[in-house]
Amino acid sequence: MNHLVKKYCDQLILDFDKILPERKIILNTLSSYISAKINEHKKVNLIYICTHNSRRSQFGQIWAKVAAHYYKIDHVNTFSGGTEATVFNINAINALKRIGFDVKPINNEKNATFHVYYDDVENPIVCFSKLYDDPKNPYHEFAAVMTCSDAEENCPFIPNVELRIGTTYQDPKEFDNTALQDVKYDERCKQIATETFYVFSNI
Repeated sequence: MNHLVKKYCDQLILDFDKILPERKIILNTLSSYISAKINEHKKVNLIYICTHNSRRSQFGQIWAKVAAHYYKIDHVNTFSGGTEATVFNINAINALKRIGFDVKPINNEKNATFHVYYDDVENPIVCFSKLYDDPKNPYHEFAAVMTCSDAEENCPFIPNVELRIGTTYQDPKEFDNTALQDVKYDERCKQIATETFYVFSNI
């Protein structure tokens, strides 16, 4: 694993005790789902969903893949989507770069596709904004992790989902173009990373 990303991950573990007990109950449900799939020798498919698939759900997809690699849990596939397709937000990308991820666009489209590198050997994580039911996402045997209350309200029904769980986070978009922009994106990225690592640490 990229040494900067690895160092960041090592520090996340120290913050598990800062997660509120009621929050851990929600996260433990996701841990149990993943554990059950692994015990059945089945692939784990996780789709992280928020409204625009631009910030929080992208963080979720990336950190779940990194956490699975960190804890050496195989056969975990991570995805993201939204109720609308927009773009992978540049402020979210920059937050990842500040940690040490290598994020590279692979086309020049308005809604560009990015490769997110975290390890010299592993394939990059492929990220772009899409609907939650995009053909590139699984259509059965998956868990839907709702990262914003807006998506939770606007996605009343997701076909073929095995587990739907709400792990809502404040939108860093509220601080775009303010003095707190980078700080708030870093905070949200770290919160999602910490809780995701907590999930995988229990498997």
